Order: sequence, then structure tokens, then C-alpha cells
Amino acid sequence: MSHSLFFRIAAMFCLLLPTLAAAGWRGNVALEGTAYPNDALFPAQKDRFPAMSMEVEYTHPFHNSDYSLTVTPFFRIDDFDQERTHADFRELKLHLARNDWEWDIGLIKVFWGVTESRHLVDIINQTDLVENLDGEDKLGQPALHGLWYRDWGALEFFALPGFRERTFPGKYGRLRGPLPVDTGRARYESTDRDQHLDYAFRASGTFKDNWDVGLSWFSGTSRDPVLQLDASGRRPRLIPFYPLIDQLGLDLQATLENWLWKLEAIYRDQPDDAYFAEVGGFEYTFYGIADSAADLGVLMEYHHDSRGRDAPTPFQNDLFIGGRWALNDAQSAEVLAGGFFDLDQTSRSWRVEASRRIGQNWKISAEMQIFDRLDPREPQYPLRNDDFVRLELARYF
Repeated sequence: MSHSLFFRIAAMFCLLLPTLAAAGWRGNVALEGTAYPNDALFPAQKDRFPAMSMEVEYTHPFHNSDYSLTVTPFFRIDDFDQERTHADFRELKLHLARNDWEWDIGLIKVFWGVTESRHLVDIINQTDLVENLDGEDKLGQPALHGLWYRDWGALEFFALPGFRERTFPGKYGRLRGPLPVDTGRARYESTDRDQHLDYAFRASGTFKDNWDVGLSWFSGTSRDPVLQLDASGRRPRLIPFYPLIDQLGLDLQATLENWLWKLEAIYRDQPDDAYFAEVGGFEYTFYGIADSAADLGVLMEYHHDSRGRDAPTPFQNDLFIGGRWALNDAQSAEVLAGGFFDLDQTSRSWRVEASRRIGQNWKISAEMQIFDRLDPREPQYPLRNDDFVRLELARYF
């Protein structure tokens, strides 16, 4: 995409803001710039990526009815990485609330989890990986979702009739390995491919006022693909393979004065591979630092995977240490910083996220990722030159 076309599209989105706001839409338009200071390891990769995005939400309650409609479209335009230029409905659902029940049908977004550094139990939605390496951004999931409130908590039921494939950076993008991922040739264990009907269930509740517990079960197509090498053509490439899995999950959080104790644990059964994985730790908050409104939280979480060095993730025996600084001021300024430390090797990585409101409608955000002394056996070793700094300026309406 030419730079002139990119900025014309950005200007067009900005001109839409008054119209969308007047029609009852709420959301933001953001300009983003990402810079990679180190030379790329693989051909065609770029060093700087201007981008823009828009995410808006419209909720329409039907008159004299228990029904409402929610529409949340998302758009991303990246000046270089064509795979990152994409659109999605984060939500497009009809909602019914009646007595002790709530129902959703359509595209939904659900979050499960309590820990800071990784979310093991969060399995309903597929990761929108081109958005960010941290896995926090999700694609909308086709679903029928029922929520039944009980005295002790809630029961949730999910029927998931359509599968969303994971997004991956393109050949011009960073944060990838030497071979591109051919998402157009995805393989599935199920003969129904992306139409396999998945199911999920969750029970959650709060006990003794300070213990939040969630138990979950999922059966269906894994959201985590296995990347298989295909060398049959002129150019080798990786093909994503999506196996069928069964997963049991536990998320637990205890609030004890200044302490938050957190745990996420799963048991996953998939072809030729059954394993346990856990992440757990604490956050201790110092309130009113130096007689100010600011709070400082200290975080520590341990990651374990029973597959050890055979795990396809970097979290098999690792420690996360970080801090959260919230000024609690009118601008909602906050900083989250931390590092991952491999307890078997010398590998380390660092991450900083910061944000601050500007006036009533603007927000500036910054993000920095550093890969430090990655071991050649680490799954993240191909990213060793992909340290980056990202700035975003968003206009809310």
C-alpha cells in the first residue's frame, strides 16, 4: 500500500467520527507506529510499520423487550504487512436476559482467566496474533451461549458451531520465523474441518467473599495450531494443523487484604500428547505511595509445562517478575513492566506497557518488547532481532 493511500484512508476514518458518534456508536480510531531497531533476520521483512485501526460498538435495546443487539466491528490497516490488514466482528450478537438466564447467539467474545503474564484457561476465542504477540486480542467466535445464575455463582454453556483460524504475520511482517505460515492450506484432524461443533462448560463462583473459583471444560478443535513443515513445493512453508482436544481448566483468585493470589491450571488431552500446564503467583499492592493517590503492585508468577523442553511454548519452567504503577489521577496514567526468566537456560525477555489519557477524548499508549539472550533451543529464538517499540494515539468517541 502506498503511503498516500494509507493516509487518505486514515483521514476518511477520522471524518466518519462525528457521524458514528451522532448515531450512538462508541469506540476509537487509532494511529500506530511500530519500529524495530535491529536488522531483520529474514528477507523482505521491514523495520517500520505505520498502521491505523478502528473499533466501534453499537448496542441497541429493543423497546419493551428483554432483547438487545450488540455490533462491534474492528478494522486494521497496516502499511506493509498485508496479513495484518484485516477486519473482524469482535461481537455481533443477539442478547436475551430473562429471570435467572442470559442467552447470546452470534459472534461473541468471552474472557476466562486471572493471571497477568499468560492465560491458560482462556480458550473460547481464537487469538488474533497479527495484532499483538501477547495474545490478548481475540477474534469473534460463533456461538450459542447460555448463562444460568445460581445462589453460589453461575453456570455457562457453549455450543460453538464455527472455527476461526489463527492469524499470522505475512512475509513483510516481523515477529515470525524464517518460513511463512500458509493459512490458506490449514489442516484439521476433524473431517468437518472448520465446521466441527465444539462444546464448552464453566462453573464459577465467589466463596467466603474473597475466593473466586472457575472450573471449565472444553471439547473440540484446538485454538493452538501445530505448525507442520511442507517442503513439497518450490518454497518450503509451514502449514497450521488443528487437532481435536479435550481440556479441563481451573482458575482461582484469593483476595487477602493487599494480596492477590492467582492460579490457572489445565489438563489437555490431544493426539499423542496429554499434558498439564500451570501458571500461578501473586500480586501485592502498596497503596498510597508517599502519601499520594498512586499505587504500586508487585507481581510474581511461575510457569510450568509437564512436557518440559518439548513444549512448543517458552513457558515450560519460567518465572515472571513485574510491577504495576497506577497514578489514579484524572488522566488514568499507568505503567506495567516485567520480565520473563527461563529457569533452565539463560533466556530472558522484557516488556513494558504504558498509557495515559489526554483530555477527555484522547489516549496515548506505548509498548516495548526486548528479547534478551535467547537460547537457540527456545521457540522464540527466531525473534531474537525483533525487539520493538510501539506508539499509539487513539481518539475516543
